[in-house]
Amino acid sequence: MRRWYANVREVGSGDTTVVLAHGYGADQGLWDKLLPALSQRHKVILFDWDFTDADQLLLPGRCTFGAFADDLIALMDDKAARGAVLVGHSMSAMAGCIASARRPDLFAHLVLLCASPRYINSEEEEEEEGYVGGFERAAIDGMLDAMSSDFQAWVKAFVPNAAGGDPASALVLEKSFLSMHPGVALELAKMIFLGDQREVLDAVTAPCTIVQVERDFVAPPSVAEYMKQRRMTSSESDTAVVIIDSVGHFPQLVAPQQLLDKLITGVLTTPTTRGGIDITA
Repeated sequence: MRRWYANVREVGSGDTTVVLAHGYGADQGLWDKLLPALSQRHKVILFDWDFTDADQLLLPGRCTFGAFADDLIALMDDKAARGAVLVGHSMSAMAGCIASARRPDLFAHLVLLCASPRYINSEEEEEEEGYVGGFERAAIDGMLDAMSSDFQAWVKAFVPNAAGGDPASALVLEKSFLSMHPGVALELAKMIFLGDQREVLDAVTAPCTIVQVERDFVAPPSVAEYMKQRRMTSSESDTAVVIIDSVGHFPQLVAPQQLLDKLITGVLTTPTTRGGIDITA
């Protein structure tokens, strides 16, 4: 059966391996602003989740977080990578958590970027204290209906907000979103926005840095606090939350220097990299 991933690349060299896993609607080009600096001091593995082949990817059981996790494990095994730092954006953060729980040897640190295990709010009567994921079920159903009826129109409406109002970033995102097969895009959206991966977080023992954007309408900062305080409480897990002062769901496009300064530099700092990484260098 065909894997979800394609176009695997290795760039740079160093003692630490960094795996950059993009999220829904994107491709590895989203990391371009970070890659030159990261590859100066680290080996970086990039790849694309292939959202184009409906014949293979819409087979039963393929549109699940578990399937993405299994393919991420397969990629790591293919590259003989162990003890890597995974930077998983959006849906890839949850896939990375599952992969880490199944194979703790693969990742020494998880960077969960704009992650959410559950997008739909829960009422207090459903849970002891309720859960604020950012969306009501009716809003998610409306979004899925819009995608189903006119995927191109939905992309053109969704992307500017996801890009934080930045026109250049919106152009990049619109191109990558529209390259998706509409059927694959819809099934993956159902997987992401209707799913509940909160219990997955309980099994994560790797150290984690959760990075959220202050004004991200897709995954609000409250989700990060929930993840740290209510779920990722294993005695073996060291979890930190970092908030980037920016807008939108794609800080690697809109606020790349902040992402490096506030998160990746701290995670990757060693005696040989102390002093940080500057993407403008």
